[in-house]
Amino acid sequence: MFNRFRKTPTEPVGTPEFIVAGLGNPERKYTYTRHNSGFLCVDMLSSKHNFSVDRLKFKSLICDTVIAGHRCIVMKPQTYMNNSGEAIRDCAAFYKIPPEKILIICDDTNLDVGRMRIRRKGSDGGQNGVKNIIYHLNSDKFPRIKIGVGKKPHPDYNLADWVLSEFSKKELETLEPVLKNACDTVELIINGKTDEAMNLFNS
Repeated sequence: MFNRFRKTPTEPVGTPEFIVAGLGNPERKYTYTRHNSGFLCVDMLSSKHNFSVDRLKFKSLICDTVIAGHRCIVMKPQTYMNNSGEAIRDCAAFYKIPPEKILIICDDTNLDVGRMRIRRKGSDGGQNGVKNIIYHLNSDKFPRIKIGVGKKPHPDYNLADWVLSEFSKKELETLEPVLKNACDTVELIINGKTDEAMNLFNS
């Protein structure tokens, strides 16, 4: 799923400018669950740019790499979703990266599978990982890419059970081009082209 668009990695120089963090849960059993959409996007991004997110630091798996000509710390927090802010805070404080340059990729149960939405800042929208990041950064002024994972099948369905359920095979097929668009969005946002990304991919 993630081996189609490989580039030769560029050696990072200078000080990291951006954090790109996909949210999810670390255990293998969660790999293809709805809550792990952020991890899946980072996996595709790392395949596209030929880097590995495998160094343990800041309670995360990270990679110090170059995306779109800018040095970035790419992260998969290992704190479990609801404590994602701890990892983001520690990394941001160490490298002195402001919220405006912290890009979060996460799931959104308000969007159908096959859709995504880009936001410059704003509330957590009911996403507990984002809520925790806002708390630990004391700011909601960070951009985010929200990947649709579908609404609960019934109003009484437990939300935690829903986001920890696996995508069906058909849903994964629908999700793949969205993840590709999300990877393109990462590059656009890093290059200061958020408006262009929103016009292209917001749905």
